[in-house]
Amino acid sequence: MQDFDAIRPYSDEETAPTIQRLANDREFLDMVGRFRSPTVARWAPGLLRMFVRRWLIRNFSHYHRIDDLQGGLSKYIGDLVESTTSNVTQSGLENLSKTGAHLFICNHRDIVFDPMVVNYLMFQHGFSTTRIAIGDNLLANRVFAEIMRLNKSFVVRRNMTSPREMRDAYLTLSGFINHSIDSNHSIWIAQREGRAKDGIDVTDPAIIKMFYMSRKKSGLAFDEAMNRLHIVPVSIAYEYDPCDCDKARELEIRARTGEYIKTEGEDSDQIIKGMTGYKGHVHVHFGQPISDSPDNPKAMAARVDHEIQANYHLHASNLAAYQLRNEANAGDVPKAVTDHVAIAEKLETADLEAARSEIQRRLDACDVQGRSYLLDMYANPVSTALKANQEPVPGKD
Repeated sequence: MQDFDAIRPYSDEETAPTIQRLANDREFLDMVGRFRSPTVARWAPGLLRMFVRRWLIRNFSHYHRIDDLQGGLSKYIGDLVESTTSNVTQSGLENLSKTGAHLFICNHRDIVFDPMVVNYLMFQHGFSTTRIAIGDNLLANRVFAEIMRLNKSFVVRRNMTSPREMRDAYLTLSGFINHSIDSNHSIWIAQREGRAKDGIDVTDPAIIKMFYMSRKKSGLAFDEAMNRLHIVPVSIAYEYDPCDCDKARELEIRARTGEYIKTEGEDSDQIIKGMTGYKGHVHVHFGQPISDSPDNPKAMAARVDHEIQANYHLHASNLAAYQLRNEANAGDVPKAVTDHVAIAEKLETADLEAARSEIQRRLDACDVQGRSYLLDMYANPVSTALKANQEPVPGKD
């Protein structure tokens, strides 16, 4: 693992020292305090800091292995998931091996909650949790970097300037991912850089190319290298997005001006909002491992796209937004759509009416200029799911 020291997560040997370091880190103690007791954090930060430190030492200082630490944290993760959702369901885990490793390629809607809910479901069903790919832009916050590396996260470098630097970074990343699968550690990685703020889930072929880089040197064929990774497309479907207005605002500004410049701390704010905001029903579909890969990255990306889009389990919120967007010619949306796509839950007329009211409330809370973008992010999954279910699977003979 020394070859990957610059990007790898913390090891078991580093667990106890890192916990001790965090328990004495004022910035970390304040962050936990604000999360657990925001009112006390405002009026008595020093006192709260002392209680948080004692709580951390009492509950976590005895852990010396990452898996044991995650087991200890599982109750708190479960409480967070349950308090911010109405229901969390899954499909497809029964088709995966509990003893083998998989490369989970996932659509990307939330910075932290996406891999959190995947690992939450895997842990609940007796699977080992995954190593998580995160962009180095999220590591600007020193404390957050420590927490993520302690939680099996590894670093994906971004914003490199020279082609040589980019090639070396991708080669290291490719080597780490393949080494992880070979040594029976599963990987979670988003299908593209950045969240799909418009609700259209598309895989970047460059990510698929990166997987192959470290295998190409050995002369292994592309399709064989992909088959060895046991790639599992994963579709996460949120009923509601806590960051929907923020995403709509960004899309509108980018469309109007050609760029969007993040403010300081914006990523951190979105992380907290995504974790603590209400998401309604969340469904995660785990696809079948791909064992018959196409022979090129573009075709493989298209296969992953098809699997993610075709198996996206739509909510009433998606159907309501689709109907609002296509008011004039939507027709009988529930029947026209549900006959051809996966649905997260059985829908009654009352469910659609309630969803329509909630989508309208969210539109009213959004800036006028961004409302069409917010509507699109909920409606677009309907369009892509319909299209994917009407077309043949790419790369299949």
